[in-house]
Amino acid sequence: MIVPIMTKEETELATESVTALAIEPDAVRVELAHRQARSLLFTRPGFLIRRMHQIHGWLFAEETSAFNITPVQYSLLTTLSEMGEIDQNTLALEIGLERSSVAEVIPRLQLRGLIDRSQSPTDKRIKLVKLTRQGKRLVSKMAPAVQRAHDRTLEHLEPAQRDLFMLQLIRLVEANNEESVVPLRVRRAAD
Repeated sequence: MIVPIMTKEETELATESVTALAIEPDAVRVELAHRQARSLLFTRPGFLIRRMHQIHGWLFAEETSAFNITPVQYSLLTTLSEMGEIDQNTLALEIGLERSSVAEVIPRLQLRGLIDRSQSPTDKRIKLVKLTRQGKRLVSKMAPAVQRAHDRTLEHLEPAQRDLFMLQLIRLVEANNEESVVPLRVRRAAD
């Protein structure tokens, strides 16, 4: 079981962040009511999350079109870049994706020469995956374009609001992680 972890220091920092924004709850409620009056869909968090996912997917595709890599493929590649050689099941948990989906993505990346796949020397049932040199170069080369997509996704928020938005998304993902078909493996923060 993966448990959301927030240290005392992280909790205090989050509280300070919200306080520093000087958010007035009444002003938020008024603006929220005004915006939600424009569309019933704006009252539905699931709709808004899906819509932002669509928007970000388009921005990601626009910024990274020269690389022909999807957001899921990029998550897989960057996880391998961070972790080195790992088995496919661990990779699936690290990116919160079903094993069957990972098993579909890996051959495409392997055909492009971006990853190598091999059997574990200790257990022939286990497939190990790692980035090739070409894969490492691609991850490095894509980083500025991916960052532009992330920046464009959040650019309409003030910098402090971006941080708060990201914090709130992380909190929601961690709080609801176990409700997912495939929970994301969340590592403990370094103390």
